[in-house]
Amino acid sequence: MIEDELALFDKSINEFWNKFKSTVSDTSCQMMGLRDTYKDSIKALTEKLSVKLKEEERMVEMFLEYQNQICRRNKLIQEKKDNLLRLIAEIKDKNEKLEVLTANIQDLKEEYARKKETISAANKANEEKLKRLQKSADLYKDRLGLEIRKIYGDKLQFIFTNIDPKHPENPFMFSLHLNEAREYEVSDSAPHLECLAEFQEKVRKTNNFSAFLANVRKAFTAMVYN
Repeated sequence: MIEDELALFDKSINEFWNKFKSTVSDTSCQMMGLRDTYKDSIKALTEKLSVKLKEEERMVEMFLEYQNQICRRNKLIQEKKDNLLRLIAEIKDKNEKLEVLTANIQDLKEEYARKKETISAANKANEEKLKRLQKSADLYKDRLGLEIRKIYGDKLQFIFTNIDPKHPENPFMFSLHLNEAREYEVSDSAPHLECLAEFQEKVRKTNNFSAFLANVRKAFTAMVYN
């Protein structure tokens, strides 16, 4: 009885062991299959990720290059804009200078016209004075022995004769011209007359040239008799 029971127990143990070994073997095979599948999946995923990463790197490189191009273009545009603004400022400055120059030229033209008119009027007045002088000279030439000559520096030289009874041909003279103020200015008397400056001031005030000539002749005559 006991042997039979031991044999039955041993049989049960063997059957359990065989079943356990079969189960473990199947599980091991399944684990190996899962491991190989996992490795293949990981490999495929790694390859896909590597390709994707390379594509993304190329996209980043392309983006950076495009960004650099945009920066270079923006810099070039800014330089052209600055040059254009500088050119516009230079043109504006030149236009302003041209306007000022045009205004100055116009002012100079107007000033020249005024001066020309003033000079013309002064020349006309001088001509009238010279005519009066010539008329006076003609009037007193015979009576006073007076001769008038035009000399250097637009001066007139007045020469009296018939003053010295002993030597009637001896000349007594002085020079006269109009100064910048258009006034009579007497100089170069020979012989020298101290009173010539006084006569000059008087003729400037009275504009009576005939009386001036008479006074000068009288002064020369007094010098002879003194």
